[in-house]
Amino acid sequence: MGSGQVTSSEPFAFQGKHITVAGLGVSGVPAAKVLHGLGAIVTVVNDGADERARAQAAELEALGITVRLGDGDTLPEGSELIVTAPGWKPDKPLFAAARDAGLEIWGDVELAWRLRGPDAAPWLAVTGTNGKTTTVQMLASILEAAGLRTAAVGNIGVSLLDAVLGEERYDVLAVELSSYQLHWAPSLRAHSAAVLNLAPDHLDWHGSMEAYAADKGRIYEGNQVACVYNVADKATENLVREADVEEGCRAIGFTLGTPGPSQLGVVEGILVDRAFVENRQKNAQELAEVADVNPPAPHNIANALAAAALARAYGVPAKAVRDGLRAFTPDAHRIAHVADVDGVAYVDDSKATNTHAAEASLAAYEPIVWIAGGLAKGAVFDELVAKSAKRLRGAVLIGADRALIREALARHAPEVPVVDLDRTDTGAMLQAVQEARRLAQPGDTVLLAPACASMDMFTNYNKRGDAFAEAVRELGAGT
Repeated sequence: MGSGQVTSSEPFAFQGKHITVAGLGVSGVPAAKVLHGLGAIVTVVNDGADERARAQAAELEALGITVRLGDGDTLPEGSELIVTAPGWKPDKPLFAAARDAGLEIWGDVELAWRLRGPDAAPWLAVTGTNGKTTTVQMLASILEAAGLRTAAVGNIGVSLLDAVLGEERYDVLAVELSSYQLHWAPSLRAHSAAVLNLAPDHLDWHGSMEAYAADKGRIYEGNQVACVYNVADKATENLVREADVEEGCRAIGFTLGTPGPSQLGVVEGILVDRAFVENRQKNAQELAEVADVNPPAPHNIANALAAAALARAYGVPAKAVRDGLRAFTPDAHRIAHVADVDGVAYVDDSKATNTHAAEASLAAYEPIVWIAGGLAKGAVFDELVAKSAKRLRGAVLIGADRALIREALARHAPEVPVVDLDRTDTGAMLQAVQEARRLAQPGDTVLLAPACASMDMFTNYNKRGDAFAEAVRELGAGT
């Protein structure tokens, strides 16, 4: 981050300032409009000049905003601040030039944070390699069950700018933040925050695991009440230790085991709180049953505990945790039970686009016929396969980088039968499901947990999950 004159305690005067917005898209266009509305002189720069970019540029130019397509590397003359789309990599020449000029570089989250009013709703913030969206949605459901005006916002798809500047007034916001967004949010200070887990991801963007973890850890900076960490993931606790927080802020752990003092955990099928209770050395508060969590897979119970910890940090009563978890319905393609066919369960976890997510998914079932593969994004699969081998009845591999998984299976699970599908057409998923059915036995789970991105064969993970569900329905229709 470049050093500049603006600090979180100094309001930034936008009127008449020359501000460069880096990138169009879902964050750049709203940011440009907001800044223009505040009286700034806005120039938008964008690498691409495709049809969508030209249409967005025309929309902004009609408002009097300057747009420069096809050159996102050159710093516009006279720039006094950069506001960037979160996905722009820190090593871009534009940012080097901005730092050389002593300019601040903000993301859309930082802009939203700076534009909050004096009576703005506090933020309960969540990050982590996996589980962010589910946890934030659970948290919002719990807060709503407590009668609070809230919304799930941030990386989840609802713009923080809209939440901060819109007419609706909130008591508290449940905020999902990616590592990209946190990198560009230097003055963000949450009421309480959680890092759910840390596993290698987006290393091409951050440059190293250490840099990735450091950006995740920014979410704890300045926390007021609670820094929530994963007892099973030491790296998250280390980030809490390194954070500079408000006096009195507490480290709160969540665990799938029996909780110690200042932790939330599970005792005999009950989610319990030993953090936000009187005399936490001896007492625990029942919050909900494991059966109240949908679905009750281990990693999803962990998500529920993290959401409960943040809600309890905000003062939510135990009953609201139970009611909120019961009311929560997960998004599609997240360990979603599609159907049972001939005594075999078919489960869609197309959202498991990396090895860490797939490992959590595979840990929830056994025996499993595993459908996996796609774009590996530089991932290696040895650890995943070694940990999951004993659960596997068979594996069906699809996609561009399936050989990497096949080789890991050969090394660590040589007895597991593998079907390698050398096709990428739209019928490949139907054949994969048919092959999985052939390998499965009654009581098994056929699990789509690809551990890879989808773009080699599908538009996105949603389309991949839809294709799986459609193929399962075809199986059912044929029985």
